[in-house]
Amino acid sequence: MNSLIRAALAAAVLAFAAAPAVSADVPKAKQTTLAKYITAKETVDTLATERAKVLFVDVRTRAELQFVGWTPEVDGQVPFVEMNEFGDWDEKNNRFKLDANPAFSAGVEKLLAAKGLGKSDKIILMCRSGDRSARAVDALANAGFTNVYSQIDGFEGDLSKDGRRDVNGWKNAGLAWTYKLDKGKLYFPQR
Repeated sequence: MNSLIRAALAAAVLAFAAAPAVSADVPKAKQTTLAKYITAKETVDTLATERAKVLFVDVRTRAELQFVGWTPEVDGQVPFVEMNEFGDWDEKNNRFKLDANPAFSAGVEKLLAAKGLGKSDKIILMCRSGDRSARAVDALANAGFTNVYSQIDGFEGDLSKDGRRDVNGWKNAGLAWTYKLDKGKLYFPQR
C-alpha cells in the first residue's frame, strides 16, 4: 500500500473516531444534528474544569424556572419557547400554546459575547428533560454554532413508569438548585 493511500486511510479513521456518534441510548426525540450529549453530572464535572471556556444555558420558560426551580450554575437563561402571550390553547398537545423565541440564537450569542466566547466554543443547553434542548441545539447549529451539547437528562429528568419525573436529571442527581431567581441571569425580551 503506498504512503498516499495509507495517509488517506489514517485520516478517514481519525475523522470517523472524532465524529460524534449517536448512541443507541439516546432516544430519537433527544437526538441532535451535532450529536453531542452530556448528562447533568457530566455538566457539573465540565464546569468544574472548564468553567471559563463553557457557556451553560437554561432554555426553559420563565414559568418553569419560577415554579420548578433552577440552578445558579447556569450562565444565563434564554427560553427556546415561551408561553403564548394571549394564553392560546394547543389542542394537539392539550396545553397552553408555546411560541418559538425568535431571538433565541441572538440571546445565546449575547451570553457568549459577555463571557468572551464565540460560536465555536462549547455550549451546554438544559431544558426540562432533554427533548427541547435537542431542538434548541439544532436551531443553534442552523445558525452557525458548532460545539453545542444537549444535556440529555434535563433539569427534572425523564418520566418514570408511574408518570413522575424522578428517573434522572439535575434535581434527581442531588445537584445544586433553588427557587430563588437571579434577575441578572434571566432573559428579558426586547420590547
